[in-house]
Amino acid sequence: QVQLVESGGGSVQAGGSLRLSCAASGRTFGTYTYTMTMGWFRQVPGKERTFVAAIRWNSGNTYYADSVKGRFTISRDIAKNTLFLQMNSLKPEDTAVYYCAGDLNSGNYYSINDYDYWGQGTQVTVSS
Repeated sequence: QVQLVESGGGSVQAGGSLRLSCAASGRTFGTYTYTMTMGWFRQVPGKERTFVAAIRWNSGNTYYADSVKGRFTISRDIAKNTLFLQMNSLKPEDTAVYYCAGDLNSGNYYSINDYDYWGQGTQVTVSS
């Protein structure tokens, strides 16, 4: 099993910044660190959950949705099993619940269906 716990959400004005964290734990997580991809997705009410960013846990290779490229940065602290999402130049359209997710075998990093574990989500609200 893998447990994912997000933190760092909140309310901010447009142009501001927030940093999300996702603490990972569980024996399964330690077994799969060489093959795992961790990602961030977001969802607004009434819409599908969409890909935001992902990182290959071992290599550190990163991937971003076009809508956040240049504004968001995904990173990880291997020693602390923690995933981060630094969000700068936030826009009202970034308002959503943000979810951390783990894919044990690094499938398609943008595909919800390839992720095995999910956090509970954290709300990000950007006002204009």
